Amino acid sequence: MMSRYFTEEHELFRKSFKDFLQKEVVPHIEKWENEGTIERFIWEKFGEMGYFGLYQPEKFGGMDLDLFYTTIFLEELQKINSGGFAAAMWAHAYLAMTHLKAEASDDLKEKYLSPAIEGSKIGCLCISEPFGGSDVAGMKTTAIKYGDHYILNGSKTFITNGVYADFYVVAAKTDPEKGNKGMSIFLVDKEFGGISANKLNKLGWRASDTAELAFDNVKVPAAYLMGEEGKGFNYIMQHFALERLIMGVNAHARAEYALEYAMGYMKEREAFGKSLDKFQALRHSVAEMASEIEMVKEFNYSIVQRLNDGEYVVKEASMSKLLATKIADDVIYKCLQLLGGYGYMEDYPMARMFRDSRLGPIGGGTSEILKEIIAKMVIDKKEYKPAAK
Repeated sequence: MMSRYFTEEHELFRKSFKDFLQKEVVPHIEKWENEGTIERFIWEKFGEMGYFGLYQPEKFGGMDLDLFYTTIFLEELQKINSGGFAAAMWAHAYLAMTHLKAEASDDLKEKYLSPAIEGSKIGCLCISEPFGGSDVAGMKTTAIKYGDHYILNGSKTFITNGVYADFYVVAAKTDPEKGNKGMSIFLVDKEFGGISANKLNKLGWRASDTAELAFDNVKVPAAYLMGEEGKGFNYIMQHFALERLIMGVNAHARAEYALEYAMGYMKEREAFGKSLDKFQALRHSVAEMASEIEMVKEFNYSIVQRLNDGEYVVKEASMSKLLATKIADDVIYKCLQLLGGYGYMEDYPMARMFRDSRLGPIGGGTSEILKEIIAKMVIDKKEYKPAAK
């Protein structure tokens, strides 16, 4: 699958990662899906292989590789049919750890980023709140300073890895009167106490633990503030481009996987004396789906390239997530239909794909919110700028 975006080294990495997933992950997927718990040993195996350090600085144990290694990591995780397992891995590596990489002090990086790269500590990012959803600026969680520490109070919801995490990257209002200009980011250790987690029961992503978290007078040392006080909203917005692009890449990869599976089924399955892939109506449906996937995949790769080159691609990343997740949902819906009754059976992979994919247009900013963000940029000519270094 060589292209202008992927070198021979990239493709060797793809092969080795694919082999690793088949050997170390796939045999456990059914158990993790059924139990809703991913055993900790797999985090350490990912760490040993360096998979959590692809985009991280060498100084703290990472490899500092270009973003196309991350793209391969995301694509192959979508092709083992567990959206929940994939989410647990990329939420750790690209939500929690992205903030650590960008905003944490060197001391915090030594204590948390290095173990996170090794897979010995699991992290999660805590932004969404029970009554806020995609409204980041409407956050209610507070962290009020008293001397050499902050007192953290509030709740977060839909937090991937929230039940089993060792540390939390938490957004909170340090100056509630200032709205989004009074928001800051903290690293909170599970050992601080005062933290409780309630595991949520989800339609899909069954293998991952998704939590509602409560912070009750959690004492956070002032040194655990990440970056500057009051800059939290800027930091969150800055990283949304990567998060949205990740979800766009995930979407094209799972759509591609679903279509490949459906085509394999159509080749084997016969009706009225011929295989399903010989019926014109079905063939044309496949042609349309393949075209949509290829178009959005090529767009996504071009945005990965621009982000890798240091461009601020918040508009294009928002477009990627909006369109790719919609296309993935449509493709998987049609692929399930191509399997007929078997598509509805849990013994076949399409039912899980269908449930897991539905999170795409919801998580990490709903499609409705993204449309308004894109409209502001396209119609109102609003410009979003990265946080000042």
